[in-house]
Amino acid sequence: MRLFLALLPAPELCKRFGRLAGIAHARCGGRRIPEPNMHLTLAFIGELERARAVKLAAWVQRLSIEPGHWRLDSWGSFRGPRIVWVGGQRPEPELTHLHQILWNALESRGIHGRPADYVPHVTLLRGADSLDTTPLPEFELEWHYHRLELVHSITDDQGARYTTLAHSNSTID
Repeated sequence: MRLFLALLPAPELCKRFGRLAGIAHARCGGRRIPEPNMHLTLAFIGELERARAVKLAAWVQRLSIEPGHWRLDSWGSFRGPRIVWVGGQRPEPELTHLHQILWNALESRGIHGRPADYVPHVTLLRGADSLDTTPLPEFELEWHYHRLELVHSITDDQGARYTTLAHSNSTID
């Protein structure tokens, strides 16, 4: 099972990401990420056998995270996979801290793969023809989050589909 821990945006925010993806696609080409697949990855776990995934889901359900917010106001890109994304101009210490806490806990459970650098972002395009985001318009979004989700990624001939296996506790629910 291919898994990751993520924050999933509310439907209204997903639509706003979709509009930004449309703008970026018109300028940069590539493949748009479907709105239901837009998220902020906190920890990409990768392939895990079902028994370990079940244990991980139980752990996630016992977690509580502090509610927070993320200000998104900048475009960016990653050269290798030719990804165009949106994120924040300023460092987000709350997200970086959450990423570190999660990876410390995952590593204590024998799960490895922590990236050397963590750049909080929401992928809008893959395989972009152009990575020049300078002509794209300014924007500002606020993302209020209160729980994380363990997501199963299934890829087939119809693309990627995401299914939430578990979510953390929320002080807002």
